[in-house]
Amino acid sequence: MAAAMATAAREQTPTIDEPVYVATAAVYLREHRLAYNPEHPPLGKLLIAAGVAAAGPRLDTSFTGDQGAAGRHLLYESGNDPWRLMLWARLPVIALTLLFGLVVFAFARDLAGPAGGLVALALYAFSPDLIAHGSLATLDVPAAGSVLTSAWLLWRARRRPGLYVPLAGAALGAAVATKMNALPAVPVLLALTVVAVRPARGDRPPGEGLGRRAARIRGAAVAAGWAAVAAAAMAAVVWASYLAVDPRLRRPYAGPVPAVHGVRAALVGLMPFPAAYRDGMRIQFGLEGRPWQGFLFGHAYTGSRWYYLPAALLVKTPLGMLALWAAGAAVLLTVRRLRRAAPYVLAPPAVLLAAAMHSSRDFGTRYALFLPMFLAVAAATVVAAGRTRRALAAAGVLTACVAISSVRAYPFYLPYANEAFGGPARTHLLLHDSNVDWGQDLGRLAGRLRSRYPGERVWLVYKGSGVPSFYGVHAADPRAAPPGDVHGLLVVSDSAAAKATGRLAELIASSRAVDEVGHSITLYRR
Repeated sequence: MAAAMATAAREQTPTIDEPVYVATAAVYLREHRLAYNPEHPPLGKLLIAAGVAAAGPRLDTSFTGDQGAAGRHLLYESGNDPWRLMLWARLPVIALTLLFGLVVFAFARDLAGPAGGLVALALYAFSPDLIAHGSLATLDVPAAGSVLTSAWLLWRARRRPGLYVPLAGAALGAAVATKMNALPAVPVLLALTVVAVRPARGDRPPGEGLGRRAARIRGAAVAAGWAAVAAAAMAAVVWASYLAVDPRLRRPYAGPVPAVHGVRAALVGLMPFPAAYRDGMRIQFGLEGRPWQGFLFGHAYTGSRWYYLPAALLVKTPLGMLALWAAGAAVLLTVRRLRRAAPYVLAPPAVLLAAAMHSSRDFGTRYALFLPMFLAVAAATVVAAGRTRRALAAAGVLTACVAISSVRAYPFYLPYANEAFGGPARTHLLLHDSNVDWGQDLGRLAGRLRSRYPGERVWLVYKGSGVPSFYGVHAADPRAAPPGDVHGLLVVSDSAAAKATGRLAELIASSRAVDEVGHSITLYRR
């Protein structure tokens, strides 16, 4: 997994979101201001900042553009080497992704022993989605892994609440201090805190002379107290992440913050977090109200589809992994001795998936990266439940199938699709955006044009944050020229082609596909 992620980090150009996070991290380091990207809390960007600090980029403190322009300015207009800067920015996320793999192993070993732990670790390490997004300077893996870590620590808190409950609260705080879409997990994990500490306190009587009702009241009070400890630890981490950036907690963000009303306003008001965090929640609610475009199974649409994420996961998850996920969930729910673990392994991802399915942004399986983490742990229980050579052999064969499917996709993990849907070469016909084409192959495109098409006229429609001319791609926009003048190579990002209308759709329809780059960019002859 480390080798695959390192290769991706070294070869891929910046994806759409990464320049914003890298520029924000650089501003955190040099200016200690919360000036950019207020819609996401700072902790994940502070992680990225560790790599940015090692790279030591030049930062233009006089720049006054928006966050997208700030990212491009830092990478391409300030005298920095974007290849080097992006590699360093990605390395801390790679390291954290590997550490979360050890959490998966430990959690699964607690439930199913060493053999189950190895099955879970193999599923995690060969997950195409986790390799793809764990190699990027983005926030999805850090947030999902922090939720998983909190659930595992609560499982362990059943025996040692004094040690593990505060740690679980801190891990939950790390999740919500990284991405706000982790907030639906908060009530679930606080409820699991109550569940976890009751067995730990139930081994000895609460005191002589107390009736059964008094004992229950005391037990509930103790459990509520531990939940309060977890909540306090969570809030402390969120506050600390903002204070680490700006000890004065200024609110320098100059953009508009939308007003929210009703239930959303009440939720914002209940958050025991800094004002900047609550502003970010308002911005996220505003983004949810926009008419975003989606693309699923060849159909472009405006708005969202509640079944988008399950359908996308069906395409982008290895078949053996899907089988082991389903079997593991069934085992947790039906085998008596493992049923106690079901709420810790299944409840957090179920709630997070329900919340993500309700979102208005159908942009990719990166919004559900908690599933390959939690369900790898669930899959381990297949080994514990069977305890026969046949069960071990079946789990081993399915895990080997996952490994083979994953290795076959190397090094193109972002556009992965399983064999039932035609593999990575056909993902762009089914899905778009971060499922397949997130701007990551601009550098590979430059190499392809130099090696196979030197001197040819190039027309380019690129969806991404990179600057084509920096990589040696000198092209014109075909949408700005009369169709009769567009001759030569027409190069189109697959996400742009998926939603093409008008002039671009006509140009593609009257051209012939001759090549592709990274399963994310198609070259047409015209």
